[in-house]
Amino acid sequence: MTGIRVKRAYRAARISDGQRILVDRVWPRGMARERLRIAEWAKDIAPSSGLRRWFGHDPAKWDVFRTAYFRELDGKKPETTRILESLRNGPVTLVYGAKNDEMNNAVALKEYLERQLSACSASAADVEDNQAVRMSDQETSRNFEGGKDRGWQNAKLA
Repeated sequence: MTGIRVKRAYRAARISDGQRILVDRVWPRGMARERLRIAEWAKDIAPSSGLRRWFGHDPAKWDVFRTAYFRELDGKKPETTRILESLRNGPVTLVYGAKNDEMNNAVALKEYLERQLSACSASAADVEDNQAVRMSDQETSRNFEGGKDRGWQNAKLA
């Protein structure tokens, strides 16, 4: 579990939501800021107006929308990094206004952010593996240099 959640703006805010970030370009109709209880309105991370209008929450366009939105997000590293760094302080809830709970920009953004976290975790694991190999190589070098294993010098060359 990543600590990234999605929640419709019209559902009540809860303490368990953690930091609530509105990720829509347009403000949810009829919602007062006090009722939303958002820490931030990150409209810069929302899909472009053209992409949002083209998608129109049409389920048939969902896969193409996600691909295009991910491409847009690739160019918004500071915004995505800010949200990922917020996870250090606890859960983050991406708040959206769409009626469709399964196919909206917050769901796509959550998927994108989770992929970024997985990539970071994989990179961190690779770094740890490389450090372990380097340490093993250093140990082997010390053993050969310190005379602990000189058997290779006594081997007959063919």
